[in-house]
Amino acid sequence: MSVLVLGMSHRTAPIEVLERASLDTDDGVKLSHKVLESPHITESVVISTCNRVEVYVEAERFHGAIEELSRLFAEHAGLGRDEIVHYLYVHYDEAAVAHLFSVAAGLDSMILGESQILGQVRQSLQSAQAESTVGPSLNTLFQQALRIGKRGHAETSIDLLAPSIVTAALDAAGEATDTTRYLVAGAGTMASLAVRTLVERGVAPARIMVTNRTYQRAYELVATFGVGAVRWEAMDVELAAADVLISCTGATGVVFDRARIERATPDGRPMTLVDLALPRDIAPDVAELAHIGHIDMKVLAERAADSEVVADVAAVRAIVDGEVNSFLAAKAASRVTPTVVALRGMATEIVQAETARLESRLGDLTDAQRAEVRQALKRVSDKLLHQPTVRVQQLVDGPAGLTYADALADLFALDPAAVQAVSAVGEGSA
Repeated sequence: MSVLVLGMSHRTAPIEVLERASLDTDDGVKLSHKVLESPHITESVVISTCNRVEVYVEAERFHGAIEELSRLFAEHAGLGRDEIVHYLYVHYDEAAVAHLFSVAAGLDSMILGESQILGQVRQSLQSAQAESTVGPSLNTLFQQALRIGKRGHAETSIDLLAPSIVTAALDAAGEATDTTRYLVAGAGTMASLAVRTLVERGVAPARIMVTNRTYQRAYELVATFGVGAVRWEAMDVELAAADVLISCTGATGVVFDRARIERATPDGRPMTLVDLALPRDIAPDVAELAHIGHIDMKVLAERAADSEVVADVAAVRAIVDGEVNSFLAAKAASRVTPTVVALRGMATEIVQAETARLESRLGDLTDAQRAEVRQALKRVSDKLLHQPTVRVQQLVDGPAGLTYADALADLFALDPAAVQAVSAVGEGSA
């Protein structure tokens, strides 16, 4: 049994496909149960946000699980399987553990370090617990991921990365005047931060317009900050009136190309374009226009290269790497424990059998002598098994990456059949 994750995110799929594949709470519950109908899968947890859809499973067969999961993804999104596979990624076993830990820590988010994903991972686990689709394996994995996410935010200032990027971007865009008009394209975390920062800097909400493909999400910013909103299809009207465009849509392709910007500024009036999206929303060749100021994440990253926030990202990555190693080591130890217990059980049975044989042959022994014989045989057994059982754990944790069966074979020069027999006993005692 191994952990497997199949999913898509802002890194692999265009926003249109992500929107089709997204799951509300009820859809997520239904998918979790459908996944468990596969004979190859015993546990499932679904994570669905505006930027990712992922299904984590405990699987007995890799290929069988992948076939079933990709079919369910395609069915839900209304796409052919051959169409959707181009947008999907798969992580298995160690890679799946590392991926979930990175997700929970905010390292795989569109906005590095954002904490919202931690709450979304928690909600996904709670939903799976309520629906009984999660078992001991994924429950342990997700609980550890939540702990790592909390640790990253507690031990570093990675939370400040997104606000610092927005602040640097607005500083680079220049000081606002009483007539400066802003158009914010997008309604996610970065867009919300941009609007909040503008309002906190004293920009009148009436001079801030928000647009998004999903109008309802744009309207949520209207309700929160009192800014204006324009529908996506009418955005060019506001673009022609804006002095500063701040774009962070989450699209996988260019939203504002050179021709579109030129149409919005036919008289060559100055406009500043701030691209906070990854991948970029604004075509880089707009910087060639003399009347256009262009600021993107590359420029901002270069300015922040020596900042403490960048060091915090590295620190969180180090936390995740260390926790992945610890988790895998504990998992390896749990696998070898049944075998060690089985070996000691076999030794105990041998000691008992030999004790009974001796007692039947040496009938004139006193009770004290009989006790001494039993204790002597037990001491011999314990001493013979001590070093091998310690070495089993060392071999499993070592760089060779041996399984417990490999370790036993190496220690006792056992043939494969003998190893399989001992392993079977160990699994039965788990």
